Amino acid sequence: MDFPVIAVLAATLTVATPLVWGALGAVVNERAGIMNLGIEGTMYAGAFVGFLVAATSGSALLGLGAAVVTGMLAGLLMALLTVTLGVNQHVAGIGTTLLLTAGADFTNRLLYSGGGEQVVTEKFGRLFPGSGLFAQYPMTYVAFGVLAPALWWVLRSSGFGLRLHAVGENPEAADAAGISVTRTRYAALAIGGALMATGGAFLTLSLLGSFTLDIVSGRGWICIALVIFGRWKVWPVVAGALLFGFTDALQLQLAITPLFRDVPNTLMIAIPYLVVIAALAIWGRGVRYPGAYLTPYRRA
Repeated sequence: MDFPVIAVLAATLTVATPLVWGALGAVVNERAGIMNLGIEGTMYAGAFVGFLVAATSGSALLGLGAAVVTGMLAGLLMALLTVTLGVNQHVAGIGTTLLLTAGADFTNRLLYSGGGEQVVTEKFGRLFPGSGLFAQYPMTYVAFGVLAPALWWVLRSSGFGLRLHAVGENPEAADAAGISVTRTRYAALAIGGALMATGGAFLTLSLLGSFTLDIVSGRGWICIALVIFGRWKVWPVVAGALLFGFTDALQLQLAITPLFRDVPNTLMIAIPYLVVIAALAIWGRGVRYPGAYLTPYRRA
């Protein structure tokens, strides 16, 4: 039987989609000097709130809008903790992830576990029928065709992108030049949070149409690794997401081929994560971090 190359490539784009949304959101955050370890929780909350609103209203578009607002609020919470209060960014990020994950799980159990029914939302269908390479969801096309090139241009050529770079590299100099470090970092965290939550919402509003516990499955942490792998540049980060998506799609296909049927399933599932770790170990060595990375700024 011929190896289904097109099916693997199509699955690669689908698997990479939430990673592109989440990792590019993290790029915006980290370009401003903020490491947002709340990404896992933000994606999880975006997945749940998007599902909840879509299930209640019958509109996937409303669900997506609710997920975006949720992500912005999560980003503003991180901004309050790290920018205004100066809380350690690692502690604030992990705390945000725990808070959002626990809140979503609690609400989900409260609303749905008692009824014993799995609620399925109205979800976004594929733009083109069939199972070919271009039979993708709208959010996949937006991620690769709109978000990535637009963010590349914004970070490279726009006034906001230049201010973001200045704040992330040298907030003291940026402040002296009249740039508001606080306002810029708040905006970066809100925008980044919206993108992260959209990545989570893709899982419930496009891929599955329902919400399950642990639906994000560590994708937020993979996004953090992809940002370092891509050295805070849009296209290398997208390439990293595609690499993970390809290895994940490939292991799914290999798992059902006769040659690999005796390989333990847990080992096959671990392959994409091992590839990311190896890539990070190779290309992440000697990487130059933004100058003000993880450093709170207090105006003298």
